[in-house]
Amino acid sequence: MTTIRINNSSAFRVGALSHVNVTVPASAEAAAKEFYGTVLGLKELPKPPGTRQNVGAWYELGAVQLHLSVEENANNAASDRHVCYVVADIAVAEHHLRQSGVEIISDPRPIPGVNRFYVRDPGGNLIEIAEASRQT
Repeated sequence: MTTIRINNSSAFRVGALSHVNVTVPASAEAAAKEFYGTVLGLKELPKPPGTRQNVGAWYELGAVQLHLSVEENANNAASDRHVCYVVADIAVAEHHLRQSGVEIISDPRPIPGVNRFYVRDPGGNLIEIAEASRQT
């Protein structure tokens, strides 16, 4: 176990989130690329030199990137870890995903005032789809 020593220095701060990495087995790579690139409509980015050019993909998601990696023996379908994507209209998102053949998973722990549901990508990764807060 790692021991954490508290340092009250204000010099260190995490400034932003660069990317999120999700993994899929090689057998689901093509379907996952279709899911993220076509179904979710994310723009694929060129990978920089030195990365595994022919495996996985990188996608633009606003100021953050999504990195799709190939990893055998990952047990994604058994995990509740997830990424949350924010959409403008939850009903439109649900309709689009259903029409694309994606199974919608009802919110198992609803939060009052939060409209959301879940899906799994072809590699079994859990994805939360949440409606942006409507400020009045």
